[in-house]
Parts: sequence; C-alpha cells; structure tokens
Amino acid sequence: MRNADSISINDATENNLKNVSLDIPKHQITVFTGVSGSGKSSLCLDTIAAESRRELNETFPSFVQQYLPKYGRPKVGKIENMPVTIVIDQKKPASNSRSTVGTYTDIQPLLRLLFSRVGKPFVGYSDSFSFNHPAGSCPRCAGLGEIRELDIHKLVDFDKSLNDEDTIHYIAFGKGGWRWIRYAHSGLFDLDKKIKDYTPEELDLFLYSPQIKLKNPPSNWPKTAKYEGLVPRMYRSIINSEEGLLHAAAINPMLTMGTCPDCKGTRLNEKIRSCRINGKNIAEVGDMPISDLVEFVAAIDDPLAVDIKRELAKRLQALMQIGLGYLSLSRGTGTLSGGEAQRIKIAKYINSPLTDMAYVLDEPSVGLHPQDISKLKDSLRNLRDHGNTILIVEHHREIIAMADHIVDMGPKAGAHGGEIMFEGTYEGLLNSDTISGKMLRSKSQFKTEIRKPTGFIRIENASLHNLKNVSVDIPTGVMTVIAGVAGSGKSSLMEEFQSQCKLETIFIGQKNIGINLRSTPATYLEISDPIRKLFAQASHSNMQLFSFNSKGACPACGGKGVIVSDMAFMESIETVCDACHGTRYNDEALSHRYKGKNIAEVMGMSVEEAIEFFADQPFLPKLLALDKVGLGYLHLDQSMTTLSGGELQRIKLADQLHRKGEIFILDEPTDGLHLDDIHKLLNLFNDMTDAGNTLILIEHSMDVMKQADYLIEVGPEGGEAGGRLLFAGKPTEILNSKESVTARYLKG
Repeated sequence: MRNADSISINDATENNLKNVSLDIPKHQITVFTGVSGSGKSSLCLDTIAAESRRELNETFPSFVQQYLPKYGRPKVGKIENMPVTIVIDQKKPASNSRSTVGTYTDIQPLLRLLFSRVGKPFVGYSDSFSFNHPAGSCPRCAGLGEIRELDIHKLVDFDKSLNDEDTIHYIAFGKGGWRWIRYAHSGLFDLDKKIKDYTPEELDLFLYSPQIKLKNPPSNWPKTAKYEGLVPRMYRSIINSEEGLLHAAAINPMLTMGTCPDCKGTRLNEKIRSCRINGKNIAEVGDMPISDLVEFVAAIDDPLAVDIKRELAKRLQALMQIGLGYLSLSRGTGTLSGGEAQRIKIAKYINSPLTDMAYVLDEPSVGLHPQDISKLKDSLRNLRDHGNTILIVEHHREIIAMADHIVDMGPKAGAHGGEIMFEGTYEGLLNSDTISGKMLRSKSQFKTEIRKPTGFIRIENASLHNLKNVSVDIPTGVMTVIAGVAGSGKSSLMEEFQSQCKLETIFIGQKNIGINLRSTPATYLEISDPIRKLFAQASHSNMQLFSFNSKGACPACGGKGVIVSDMAFMESIETVCDACHGTRYNDEALSHRYKGKNIAEVMGMSVEEAIEFFADQPFLPKLLALDKVGLGYLHLDQSMTTLSGGELQRIKLADQLHRKGEIFILDEPTDGLHLDDIHKLLNLFNDMTDAGNTLILIEHSMDVMKQADYLIEVGPEGGEAGGRLLFAGKPTEILNSKESVTARYLKG
C-alpha cells in the first residue's frame, strides 16, 4: 500500500514521458523544473490534472455526465491518492466587452451592495448599480462605455437612388431585398431620385426618423408595420444585436469607436452616478487602483457597511497580496496579460474555504519583477498552509528555491526528455549534476565589454496610460533592456516609442498571432505546402489530399485533431479525436508515403527531426531558424493553441531572423524559459545585434539585464504609483542609483 500522504504515479508515458513513476508529497509545494519541452507539463498538467478531472467527472450521475466534457484517459499505468485538482493557468478568462476585473473576481457585486445600502441619495437596489442591468446601464451605449458611430457615407451611396443597385451597402438592403422594401414601399420617397437630391426633410425622414405609423400607406405596405429611419434601424436591429456580431466583418468598416459622450465611459446612467459614498460614485470607485480602493473602503464608517466592508477588504487584500494593487476593478479582462490573469485566479482561491485540494500552476512568475515575486511566494505559501497540495511548473530561481520538494525533468527537450533527473530538496538540486543544478549554481555577471550606441532616438513627454511626461533617449545599434515592476509603464513607454519613432519598428509580443486550432508551426512559417508537394509528387496525387484543411481531413473532427466541447459560459474543452487519434488526416491521406513515412508521421516530427529529414530541401533555413530560437522540440503539426506566449513569440522571432539593420522590440522574450535556454537566447540576441539590428527588450530577467548594453527603468510601483523614469544608462551604473527598485536585485 502506497503512502496516503503522497500522490503516487506509476508508469506515466503521456507525450514524451518515459515510463515515469514517482511519489509527490501532499500538503507541500512541489516545483517541476527542467528545460522547455522536457516533460514538466506532460507530467503535471496532461497526466495528473487530466486524470483528476476525468475521475471527478465519473463521480457524477450519467445524466449529468452527458453535459460534461469528455476527458481522454492519460497514458499512465495508475495514479493513487489523487486529490481534486484545480488548474490555475495563464489562459485569460473568457473575455467580452462586459467582463472586467470586478465582475470576474466577484468584487463588483459586493461593491454594488455597498452602494445600495449606504450610498446617498438612495437610487435603487444592488442590481441597479450594474452596467449589465437595464436600470443601471447608460441608455446611449447600452452599458458598454463606448459607442460605435455609424459613418452614413460608408453605408449609403448618396450618388444613387433607391432604384439603383447597391445603394445601401448591407445585407437585404439591395434592390428587391426585404429590408429595401420597407423604404421603397413606404410611399415616402421618389425611388428614382438620387439620395443627394433629397430635400432636408426627406433626408431626415429617410435617415433619422424614429418608428412611426404611416397615415396613408400604399396598399403593398404591411398593415401592422411601422416606418423607421435607416440609422436608428441599423443600431437597433443590426449593430447592437446578435446580427452585428455575426456580420462584424461587414459592419465594422462602417463604424468608428469612441467613448460614450453621455456616460463618459463609465457605462452607468446619470441617476446611478448621482449616488455617492464619501463624495465618490461607484464608477469613480471602480476606476481607482485597488491599493487606493482598500483605503476608500476602510474609511467608510456607516454601521450598515460593517459586514460588506469585511468581505470586500478580504478580497481586495488578496489582490494586493499577490501584487495586483495597480489594477482597477473597471479594467477589462481582455486587456490583462497571461500572468495577470493567472494571479487573479490565485487571488480568488486564496480565500476559498475548500481544503485538501491540489492546485496546478503553470509558470506563475511570468511577467513578474523580482520585487513582485516575494508577494507571489507569500500567496503560494498561504494556499499550501490552508491544507492544499501545490504543484508548480516553473523556471524562476526564487520559486524553485521556495519549494518543499523538487522534481527535475530532462535531460533535454522533446524526444530527448521525459525522464526524472532529480527528486529532492533545493539544496540537493544545487549539488546535482543536472542542467538545472548547474545553471542554478552559476551566478551571472555583468558584461564587461558593452557596445557603443550608433545614435539615439528621443522620446519626448510620453504620457500614455500611467506615464508621467517621460523623456528619454533610446540608443540604436545596441541591446537595451526596459526594466520595472509589473504595471510600471514599460509597455506604455514602448508604445510611445513606436508612435514617435520615424523609423520602422518590428514589435514581437506574446499576443496571439491570429492562431486557431488549425494553426501549426509549419503553417505559420509556410513550409506545409512544400511538404505536401513532396507527397503529391511521390504519390502522383493532388496536394489537397495531404492537407487536413482540405481533402485529407479526418471526417470525425474535420481536421482539427480534437473535438471541442462548447461549455456555454465557461471555457471550451478540447479532447483528442478518437477517429484519427489526433493525426487530423483521413485513411486515404495516410496510405501514401514519402521516404517511407506517411504525412502524419512527417508532420508529427519535431523540428530537430525535420532538419535531418529535409536536409536537402530549400525550406531548411526556416527549420534551422526555429531551432536557433530554442524551439527544436516543437512538432511541425503541433496546434499553436497549445503553445505558451513565450513559444508563440519565439516563432514570430524565427520568422524575422533574416532581417538586418532593423529595430526590434521584444516583450518579455525569456518568459517560460529555463536558465539554460535563456543563455542560448542571449547568444541569439547578441548575434542579431552584431548583425546591425537594434534590440529593445522589455524584461524582468536579471541574467538578461546584466548582459545588456543599456538599461532603462521605469517605476517605482505599478499603475498610478509608476510611470516615472528611474534610471537610464550603462547596466553597472544602476547599482549606484538611489531611485532604482531593480538595483538591489542585480547586486546579488
């Protein structure tokens, strides 16, 4: 019988895992280390978390199970003593225009309750303070805070008449269409008269009339119908409806976005905004940084607020504790970074009464300055001390050092990984002979010979978002790092740089690159077609047969390789297709071979394997570029939706490696990278700079900062407490800066 105080895994072979067996201690923090692609996520997420979810679903009655996602059984012999597992990843909450930090964290309902009880004057109950409720929403923008203004000249061709073709450029408004009939059969207009020749009265009636009942309508006019001007009709039945979302591609070019002039972007109507607590209405409170909101709540002395204050303070403090005090409740969830979204999820669980759970976290340090790391560590310890088991996939020195137990995977990535190289304490890992142990023992040094700038590009009075009129010179021809705590203004400074810089810049961030389930590294780098052509020539078949987006698609999943379960208001769930087992192809496509392999086997190769297989092909440089940015372990057909932000970013970088004499801006390129991979990426950055490029890196890595030629720091804190220039100069000179927040971490 295995020890009940540990999760026992026996013979795990998911993805690249090589018959892995181990015991993971419960009620402790276990960190999984190893180079990118070594098998950490395969063990932690694809085996442990996946099996826990599958087993949990099976506890429900069969009637309920039919509505739950169907998780596949991971490739593992047996897992014993499995707790219920919650995955806290970096996927953003399902975002829409009505989703904010306040609504996602459930703090907004408490704030609404507070205002309904103690706000003066009394204007309604809790629901009335919601911009999603008719009683609270601004009537002009329907609670969105912004309006989409219709450009009537993009909708209507004023040089044509209603009897001409394509006078109104939208579905069913064409001559004879059912929407056109409402204007042509109204009897109000001369159908052969050009719109531009309408009298002011006719034009107003045609474009802006509210709904009216016609006094003497023609016989072909429906008896119960009302006439409505084109503009209000477009807003009511199209732009502000489901149809507008469905036909966004046709509608959006006719619209210009702007802040709603009636509610000034607050989303709430005037009546609700008139209710105040200590001089502030609920919209003003929602715009406060959370750090200021904590003080606002504490200052409320109304006895009716006692219980709500306690609950509000608890939830706000959890966000403060994890370093998100610079956010506001009104911030849209769609604007959050992956790291911010993950930390919001952690804050939600800190106050959860649930215990004896297992929380799986995927690189929670991403996007964090060393000063913020200490706050994250406290939050993770709180989760553990509440009686939970914490499993973390991580590369950051500080998070690894805080672990109660460490599992180091390797030795390398992809097919060369999937083994346990070390199990034990941090001290044990430091003394081990693994790649992780060696890298943790090594202390990075400042670069002794720094490059001299070839010139400077001036940023003048930058004031975007929280920037406080920052003026700074950005050097060219060298590698510059922009440092600062999360939310300090680093990205805003680079946005200003791009808008003020007269030269072309190449921004490589971590935002999705137009990816979907059908996007793969091979399709993105445009090497899929040359590979299909090779198969078509070898088999004397059509190229389309070897495309999972065309004739070669598996009929069950349509070439996606996975079955997507729509979970309505929750995130969709993906499971591997049983018919093609994830290959995406049908039987006919798989029956043909090139150099002894079928299309699925070739597209299933890692980049490293493909380099050897396609050594004589003209697209080899594209594969070599992927390997050069440290992505040799990726598979050619790997869905881009499975890649981290850092991996997506490095794919973008691989596509640009041939460029010379350019200005590159990279947003946290070392996110999700092992220390060994960071050193490889630094070598690449140095090569790029030596080739005549200017590199500007938004970074938190101390190793990268020490290898920079120039360092710029903004801060000192996040949000409104940031946005000032703290330092600009040679990296070693920051050690003497009294203003710098980063300096003390670079001294270590």
